[in-house]
Amino acid sequence: MSHPKQYHLVTENPQSTVVAEFIPDREYARHYQSEAELEQAFIEELKAQAYEYASITTENDLLLNLRKQLEKLNEYEFTDQEWNCFFNSEIANPNQSIKEKTTTIQEDYIKNLKRENGTIKNIYLLRKDKIHENHLQVINQYTTEEGKHPNRYDVTILVNGLPMVHIELKRRGVAIQEAFNQINRYHRDSFWSSSGLFEYVQLFVISNGTHTKYYSNTTRSEHIKESNEGGVKKGKRTSNSFEFTNWWADSTNRPITDLLDFAKTFFAKHVLLNILTRYCVFTSDQQLLVMRPYQIFATEAILRKIHISTNYKQLGKVDAGGYIWHTTGSGKTLTSFKTAQLASKLPFVDKVLFVVDRKDLDYQTMREYDKFEKGAANSNTSTAILKRQLENNNSRIIITTIQKLDRFIGRNKKHTIFDGHIVLIFDECHRSQFGEMHAAITKAFNNYHLFGFTGTPIFAINASSGGRPDFKTTAQAFGEKLHTYTIVNAIADKNVLPFKVDYVSTLREAENIEDEKVRDIDREAVLSSPERISNIVNYIRQHFDQKTKRNNYYRLKDRRLAGFNSIFAVSSIDVAKLYYAEFKKQLIDAPSDKNLKTAMIYSFGVNEPDLDGVLDENSEDPSGLDASSRDFLENAIKDYNTMFGTSYDTSSLKFQNYYKDVSDRVKNREIDILLVVNMFLTGFDATTLNTLWVDKTLRLHGLLQAFSRTNRILNTVKTFGNIVCFRNLEKKTNDSIALFGDKEASGIVLLKSFDEYYHGYKDGHKDFRGYINMIEELLEQYPLDTEIMGEQKQKDFIRLYGAILRLRNILTTFDEFAGKEILTERDLQDYHSIYIDLYNEFRKPPDAEKENINDDIVFEMELIKQVEINIDFILALVKKYHESHQCNKELLIDIQKAIDSSVELRNKKDLIEQFIASLEMHSSVEDEWHQYVQKSREEELAHIIKVENLNPDETKKFMRNSFRNGSVATTGTSLAKVLPPVSRFSPGGERSKLREIVLEKLIRFFNRFFDISNGF
Repeated sequence: MSHPKQYHLVTENPQSTVVAEFIPDREYARHYQSEAELEQAFIEELKAQAYEYASITTENDLLLNLRKQLEKLNEYEFTDQEWNCFFNSEIANPNQSIKEKTTTIQEDYIKNLKRENGTIKNIYLLRKDKIHENHLQVINQYTTEEGKHPNRYDVTILVNGLPMVHIELKRRGVAIQEAFNQINRYHRDSFWSSSGLFEYVQLFVISNGTHTKYYSNTTRSEHIKESNEGGVKKGKRTSNSFEFTNWWADSTNRPITDLLDFAKTFFAKHVLLNILTRYCVFTSDQQLLVMRPYQIFATEAILRKIHISTNYKQLGKVDAGGYIWHTTGSGKTLTSFKTAQLASKLPFVDKVLFVVDRKDLDYQTMREYDKFEKGAANSNTSTAILKRQLENNNSRIIITTIQKLDRFIGRNKKHTIFDGHIVLIFDECHRSQFGEMHAAITKAFNNYHLFGFTGTPIFAINASSGGRPDFKTTAQAFGEKLHTYTIVNAIADKNVLPFKVDYVSTLREAENIEDEKVRDIDREAVLSSPERISNIVNYIRQHFDQKTKRNNYYRLKDRRLAGFNSIFAVSSIDVAKLYYAEFKKQLIDAPSDKNLKTAMIYSFGVNEPDLDGVLDENSEDPSGLDASSRDFLENAIKDYNTMFGTSYDTSSLKFQNYYKDVSDRVKNREIDILLVVNMFLTGFDATTLNTLWVDKTLRLHGLLQAFSRTNRILNTVKTFGNIVCFRNLEKKTNDSIALFGDKEASGIVLLKSFDEYYHGYKDGHKDFRGYINMIEELLEQYPLDTEIMGEQKQKDFIRLYGAILRLRNILTTFDEFAGKEILTERDLQDYHSIYIDLYNEFRKPPDAEKENINDDIVFEMELIKQVEINIDFILALVKKYHESHQCNKELLIDIQKAIDSSVELRNKKDLIEQFIASLEMHSSVEDEWHQYVQKSREEELAHIIKVENLNPDETKKFMRNSFRNGSVATTGTSLAKVLPPVSRFSPGGERSKLREIVLEKLIRFFNRFFDISNGF
């Protein structure tokens, strides 16, 4: 038997962006290192790598250097008139914000210069085609006196004179998050000032010497809206979340954390330029996403494979491709998206086919691809459009579904495309590609490379017994594994969350029927008994608020949301029908605050459930369902229509739209419980989803896929994915984690026990304090009847109370925590008040007398806000106080403490107090409150208009739109109409200052009245 030739890479390209393995080559210093010494060591390392050090500390120096660098890059000397015109219109246009400037760097980096002689010349701001023609400089201690406050920045990398990477340093031993907070302050206070060149920064690096991370300039800004945006800027604010900062690593996923090691790898010239020019994605939502090291390595591994297999003439064989194992939730679609983009630019490749399952081709994916190449993605089920795309020489990248590609192959047996040099990339190579479709695709194309991305590969141990014997495993179907990033890596890097798994006993005798003599049908009959179904629905209702943190609040896309939402996965359509009916029955008389918006979706499945326990359901057409199941689903959709004012049904087209609408409403946190059989358990991402209720037997890849619906990162409130199992899946969970992590993975992937969090635990050599220990220190060191004196003691309190908040956030989801909180509700309110007082104190701008320590501590404000007291709670107390004929002074104290412990209500404190004082004997609290708010709102806006001499009609229109949209627009022309006319001869700084003052007042007014007003 002859063996196929094996080709090995003799040398690896030294220009690889991610190093194969990083081994530090130096001794670590043991003496104390100041921040200034750390900064100098970092700059020296960059100079050793041939960065030019430039002594630039003022804007004038920065502008002179920018002109010089662009002249050098473009081999052209501007006249003064040309430069002034070009600079003011194309580079420092005051109407452009961070997003427009990011568009310039990412997409519009070749500008037109109108020369004095009337001709047009292309001016490059960046060379993406020849990256080493770009010139890198390092500057430090750049100072700006403009903006809201003077600032001095640590280290900045200039690319062709433009600031594109900014590094903020703290000395060793200081929390890295403090550098992150400082950059947020620069965003707020000064990056936009003067010519606004620092808004061109694409990447930020934060370090305390020991730990170093990087992130993009719009890091998840649409997902997290921090409500502590006290400052105002002229561009649209980018509100960042520390949860989305990244470690740099080598190809083995070992983080490179020390600043000087980071400098040798991340800041190697070709690496930094590759990241800036190739490995960023500017989305259709104008969000800049910078890829993580494992994503970049996987992309380059595929591109290398394409080159090598082409050179060795391996096209059309399994050796020409391979697969990427990147765990669920780690950003596979972004990686495959970028890989498809870059592969389509290879001159010898005719077409790149990006293949998704029909249920994964959602609206967002289509928008991203359409932005890259108009018409690349279409959701039409007709193969005619696909045929046109395949025949169009200008269409280099095509997004299609497996199903549509299969139909095209069946109807076009001898099409010329099958002889083209084709790259096929499967976004999620799960089981649906291991059948006849896969065989048809690989048989039809002759000169292809086949690549697959998967979070849960199929190995021999979890391969199905049926189907083709030669396509059983991922390696058989796609070729060798090119890179691995497991769930253990992702959780260690904090790119996804760990799981907390509860095993809830309902009818023990039913759960533990494992005797093979008892047929499955009998076991399922017992498990679907009315008593058990009723018990489980009751359990979910009783524990829903606790598991999903429904009484806690956070902001998502300018909306204030209560808690998270959930999916309930059940064993069969018949069982789903029983559960849905039971939910309707139990919720019929539920009070409004205990009602649950429940939706159901299922469809026809063409295969028997595989050994993972998940069956692929057809998301397009429920016509294969039996009459009873279809009728039941029809009625459930009618309930949905009543709930949301829609008009869906089970006809083919309307069911597709129902599927999409359900998907969007789960993502937007409009549905509390989505009842499914198999749908939405793979490939569905919703950051607001934190709980999976399970009453079905899941195994291996199906189990991990289903669990992973819950562990997408959102904010500091969501710290893990909650899994509540109504069957004994403990062994199956451990087996799955061992297969897709490693034997020791459970300790990382699963949360610790209640006792460990409550009493403390040891992990390796590190001791982790328990809740009891922290509360003892809090009560002993910071008793409520004693003021916390001195800055250091205040800082220590902030750190301790922040740690308690983080721990309570986890403990509150354990049933055992009830009754063991130690602190009373009033104690919590008092400590919250102290914490918020200190937060407001440390946020104050610095003055000559006092050091600003806002950047020296980390406040857990999101966790404070999650237990936010709302206005309804306060009004209920006011009503009780009023009904007591204003005799119960204890209630007044309760009201005072509740307001003081709330970030949101403090700016309404005087409103509430004046309202209470205005109440008369026979007043109706609710009615008079709304009248009082409306009157106060009108009076306060009229006062702002008068004091600032604003246009009354335009101001009211501007605020009406703000209340309707949920936020104040900080860009655009609408604000200009509000402002009083200013002489065109007035200095630009004066106009800008007036704009800032007015905008700050209007934002303060908005925050004061938005969540207590009924419209505007």
